[in-house]
Order: sequence, then structure tokens, then C-alpha cells
Amino acid sequence: MGSKIFLNGNFVNSEDAVISVFDHGVLYGDGVFEGIRSYNRRVFRLKEHLDRLYASAEGIKLQIPMSKKDFGAKILETVKINDLNDAYIRVVVTRGIGDLGLDPRKCKIATVFIIAGKIALYPADYYRNGLAIAIAKTKRNHPDSINPKIKSLNYINNILGKIDAIEAGTQEALMLSIDGYVAECTGDNIFIVRGGKLITPPSEVGALEGITQKAVIELAGKKGILAEYKRMLIDELFTAEECFLTGTAAEIIPVVKIGDKVIGDGNPGSITQALREQFIELTLNEGVEY
Repeated sequence: MGSKIFLNGNFVNSEDAVISVFDHGVLYGDGVFEGIRSYNRRVFRLKEHLDRLYASAEGIKLQIPMSKKDFGAKILETVKINDLNDAYIRVVVTRGIGDLGLDPRKCKIATVFIIAGKIALYPADYYRNGLAIAIAKTKRNHPDSINPKIKSLNYINNILGKIDAIEAGTQEALMLSIDGYVAECTGDNIFIVRGGKLITPPSEVGALEGITQKAVIELAGKKGILAEYKRMLIDELFTAEECFLTGTAAEIIPVVKIGDKVIGDGNPGSITQALREQFIELTLNEGVEY
């Protein structure tokens, strides 16, 4: 028997967790999602993820048929019922069942499901030795077209960027804005270290506001390391002292090469390594217990 999935108010076996082919999440990518982690039987930054989920839903005028409190309780119950000490939790809300037309009014109630399982985004060697990333040919969606603060199911822009990474023989690719500014990678935020200060792109260039990104900025602040959101051109990354990616699944992973340019001395930097150690300690001691 597989895992238990929360689906529209009930827990069902994973093999029985099915949704309609007329669901607008399937037909149009019409919905929102969150990826959440639990460590040591604690769900990390649950409130922040729920706040972003509901903000994303509001951004596409999607009514979630549960309160934040009830949704949070079901997330905890899903991890607990699957008896996972450490988990990756995928929370999805779609517009629901409609018809073959675009009209969202045809979807009477949203579809909600929660999956709790395991994830290993990158091999362990990359965390020790650093990651080489490509520069995607695909440009990031313009923020005036799709608000980057909305974490929607329509991920084709990111997937095309991921295909660029695969074709370049790398695990990840950096995406630039239409006007050439550094935005984010296909699934992670990006930081550089310059003069001992952290710099990361703002949402205005097409970057998602990351939960892990914010946690890293908080950790840096506690260590007296300044951090700022700033527009950057690609050349500024090439001359950085250090570079790393952040994300719920990736956590903190060092970047040692971008395209054909080696970053720093080609090894994970000391600030990156220190922040990763602090982040691991944070995740083991902070969170909502289940």
C-alpha cells in the first residue's frame, strides 16, 4: 500500500488519489501550490508557506475552501498519518472541475490535495563540492504579465528553463529577465556574496519571494552579515566572491560555475558553508510539531 493523500476532505491511498480530466488545474495549469519541508517531526515555516499559498490564490482570484487554520491542521495530519520524520510536502489547490472553456465561473469548488513524501533534489556531492549551472536561453516571464509573487501551477516557463539546463548538461539553469537582469534559477532563488555582503534579485525582475531566501537573510543578519535585494546583470555574478542557491527542496547549495565562468576560487565559499550549517541547525529546532 502506498502513502496516504489528503484529497478534497478525505485521506485516500495514493493509488486512489485521482482528479477529473476536466479539472482546470489539468486543463490550464489553473491553480497554486507550495512545497514545504518537515524536519525532526516539525513542519518548517508553516505559517509563511500558508500565507504565500493564500496570497497566490488571491492573486488569481481563487477561493480556497478551507481556513488557514484548518489547512495547516490537515498538512500536519498528512505528515503524521504517513509517519514521516522528515518530509517534503506538496500542497496543491486548483480551480476545480469545469469544462473545456476558460471561464473560471464554471468551476464551482476548488480541488485541494496534500502529498507528503521524500525528495532529494541534488546529489550529496554537489552540496560538498558545488554546482555548475547553465544560463538558460529561455527568459523569465515578464512580471507585468505574470506576477512573480504568485506560485502557480503554470510552470512551463520554468520547465523550459530546466530543459535548457538539461541540454547544457547541468542540473540547473539561471534565468534572466527580458531586459537582461538576473532573475532566479528554474526552481531556486540565487544569491551572490560581494565584499562580505549578500545580494539577491528583487521580485520586480521576475523572482519568486522565497521562504528559504528570507530565512537565509534572517540568519545572515544575526551574524552581522548585510543583505540586500538588488538588480544585477550577469557580469556581476561572474565576478562574485561566492554564489549559492536557496529553495525549499534545495535548501542551500553552493554554485561554483555559471556557464563557462568559475565563481571565486571554484570551491564553495566560507559564508555559504557557514549559512548552510546554520540553516540545518535552524530546521532541526524550529517548526510546528506533529
